[in-house]
Amino acid sequence: MPNTVSMASATSGFDRLEALEALAARLAAEIDVCEDVKTLPGLAKQYRETMAEIDTIKGGMDDDTEIASIILRKRQSDTD
Repeated sequence: MPNTVSMASATSGFDRLEALEALAARLAAEIDVCEDVKTLPGLAKQYRETMAEIDTIKGGMDDDTEIASIILRKRQSDTD
């Protein structure tokens, strides 16, 4: 397992992004070793949701969608 921040450490100062990244690393590690076919879909879903939230916080988005293009135009006009 890679050197990651523990969940307790990440949440102690409540750095949301750090906590989500620690959770994503933990979920990925659990997915890698999961042998229970009933547990795997739930872990995978939580991992996808966690990664989406990380992407949102970091400001990333798929600019191919109509909503994303509207948001990107608004961000550009706000900075002009």
